[in-house]
Amino acid sequence: MFNGNAAAGAPTPIVSVSPVTLPAADRGEDLQVRVSAPVAGHELPIIVFSHGFGKSMKAYAPLVDYWAAHGFVVAQPTHLDSRTLNITPDDPRHSEIWRFRVADLKRILDHLDVIEAAVPGLDGRLDPGRIAAVGHSWGGQTVGMLLGARVLGADGLPGEDMSDSRVTAGVLLSTTGTGGADLSPFAAEHFPFMSPSFADMTTPTLVVAGDKDQSPLSVRGPDWFTDPYHLSPGPKGLLTLFGAEHSLGGVAGDAVTETTDESPERVALIQRITWAYLRSTLYPGDDTWSAVRTAMSADIDQLGRISVK
Repeated sequence: MFNGNAAAGAPTPIVSVSPVTLPAADRGEDLQVRVSAPVAGHELPIIVFSHGFGKSMKAYAPLVDYWAAHGFVVAQPTHLDSRTLNITPDDPRHSEIWRFRVADLKRILDHLDVIEAAVPGLDGRLDPGRIAAVGHSWGGQTVGMLLGARVLGADGLPGEDMSDSRVTAGVLLSTTGTGGADLSPFAAEHFPFMSPSFADMTTPTLVVAGDKDQSPLSVRGPDWFTDPYHLSPGPKGLLTLFGAEHSLGGVAGDAVTETTDESPERVALIQRITWAYLRSTLYPGDDTWSAVRTAMSADIDQLGRISVK
């Protein structure tokens, strides 16, 4: 049974184990995963988390620890673009890293039995019928593919459908919008895969965007990061954060050098809102999402706004 209540409740102790190694000969590097879980509880829902460019399984503690302390088991892979692996542009895998990223998340879902066995006391406590995916920045595009987004080819037609029906809820944090004329010349040259279509992204998803997130990858303004909400079919939610830049106040960790808009209050809001959204989406009929929004209405009004469709 899921731990927690409408007000999130007191955090419970957690355990984190890394690296959990999943053999992956086809990617040239075995997949390294960090798993965080509450020490108590059964039938625990699962989050697979995709990090941003250059990060690793060791990042995003403010979010991961919170979710685990409130009833989720969180699996974080280290993707091939991680600075810890130092894969260079002349590596033959480099242009396909975006595909390997999606495959990394699916590999975790294919090996939940290995995940369970690797964490002391976790065996038999997962609920494989309740799986969510969350990603930040490039990780958001990676997760979007699991949720139904597709990359447009040079002919403008949607490419391969890489969605996964095992994932029934998603959260996209600072996730890039449409490509084509919206990309900067640098992005168009180096990231041709950054041309998503959200028309088939039907999985229920919460999009989180900062209204000061001005990306060098796009010629548009911060509204670019709201495309996954506006251009996908419902049901969807959008949390727009006032004054937030790409790191959304510091979701990747405390005092991380890339964070230009440090705000513990903003991170705390993201923790609770994402937790509540995932809980209610994974448990039909659960009112946590609406209850937390009501309880935190003053904080939401001060720090941002929520839209739904």
